[in-house]
Amino acid sequence: MPRLIHLNGPPGIGKSTLAALYADRHPGTLDLDIDRLHALVGGWRDPENRTHDVLRPVALAMASAHLGGGRDVILPQYLGRVAEIEAFELVARQHGADFHEVVLLDEKDAALDRFEQRIDDSDWQRHNRRVVAAMGGRDVLADLYDRLVELVRRRPSAIVVPSGRDRVEAAYEALIRALDDAASATTPSA
Repeated sequence: MPRLIHLNGPPGIGKSTLAALYADRHPGTLDLDIDRLHALVGGWRDPENRTHDVLRPVALAMASAHLGGGRDVILPQYLGRVAEIEAFELVARQHGADFHEVVLLDEKDAALDRFEQRIDDSDWQRHNRRVVAAMGGRDVLADLYDRLVELVRRRPSAIVVPSGRDRVEAAYEALIRALDDAASATTPSA
């Protein structure tokens, strides 16, 4: 049975890194990193174009097509509203796929520091840092973190996985254990 794994977490926590690692180690898995889709849309750097709003439905369609082919999808994306998560959960259910909601977390100050200290100097990350700075910098990141912690309280099926700085393999192993445990919990015993 295919599965859709949603990797949620604050910006800079390592969602994209873990998703790429997972897809590399699980051939056939779609690494549906919405941030990488931005460059495919003309004018994506202009916040007035609201490119992210356009890409969410595109990502839902891509997930649907891939799950429909019987293959797994991993979605590394901060989603801070229940309705956003439920849209991806519905796509999984429509294809008879398992839905796993995994939230990567570090201590709040460490998570905020990680965003600010990112080494990635790609076009997207430079743009992302400018947008965050314009929206309020560390204060907006703190609000996103708090919103996510509250969301976890409201989503009892969400699995929290610790993600410490420079501990990629440890976070990956914790992710795999959490997914294995979730699969065992939903598999009826003989």
